Amino acid sequence: MIAPKLEKNGTIGLCAPSHAATEADYAPRIAAMQREGFAVKTADNMFQATHGYLASPEERAADILQLFMDESVELVLFGGGEGAGEVLPYLDFDLIRAHPKRMASYSDGTTILNAVWAQTGLTTYYGAAPRIFDAYSAYDRENVETHLMQEKAAAHVNSCPWHTARPGRAEGILVGGYTRNFALLLGSKYFPIDLEQKYILFLEDHEMFGGVDYVSAMISHMEQSAFWPCVTGVLFGHYSREKNAWLTERLARLGDRYGIPVAYCDDFGHGDNHGILEIGRKAVLDTQEQTLVYL
Repeated sequence: MIAPKLEKNGTIGLCAPSHAATEADYAPRIAAMQREGFAVKTADNMFQATHGYLASPEERAADILQLFMDESVELVLFGGGEGAGEVLPYLDFDLIRAHPKRMASYSDGTTILNAVWAQTGLTTYYGAAPRIFDAYSAYDRENVETHLMQEKAAAHVNSCPWHTARPGRAEGILVGGYTRNFALLLGSKYFPIDLEQKYILFLEDHEMFGGVDYVSAMISHMEQSAFWPCVTGVLFGHYSREKNAWLTERLARLGDRYGIPVAYCDDFGHGDNHGILEIGRKAVLDTQEQTLVYL
């Protein structure tokens, strides 16, 4: 299920399920969105810090549901941090399914985006967050317009050539996000896996959060899950300013071990580029041609 698109002068609804937001931090971002022609609404508890480091899980979940219930909101947008998993037990997935909207985030938002798709069938969007408006690049703008402001995107938008760790072609449902969050989500009742399906897995991490040994450990956890035999291909996003040979070698070994295509790119993640990937869409990944095409 694909929700109606964000219109050119549409309304963006903001919430903060993964960090304690402040009005001072968000004022310039909201102003930037408004300069682009968007109306902006903030959820009632967005600037609460009930627990000091975050609003309560109930407050954060209520904010998400409030934005889905608001008929004027066309895009639910939030950033990363920590704590998204705490929100899942308080989300009303039936309500979300009944009021479909485009929903975008990244990083810790991995948990909510994948769970919402798994529980409702609603396509969600990984890669965009409020912070992209701090310096709204041409590439980020193209991604917002392609994935959030069109009825249905035809293909992923590349920022630059990929590194092909193992060439090949894969088809499947696109899922993934930040490595730790996706690894922790496996086995959760909020992310049931259909073992009869095939999946293209996209992942990203960053050297400021952990070394290649840490990333490898997260991938190993995924490899040992019931989900892994269903993976037909892997696309890994930006990790470091200079390409890390240890990581690309680890990705090559991953592809060789399972006979699946794998590529590394700088298109999405915690770097300068914030490409958007559509969770729940069927797609074809071709790591030789360096394309990701939606079906």
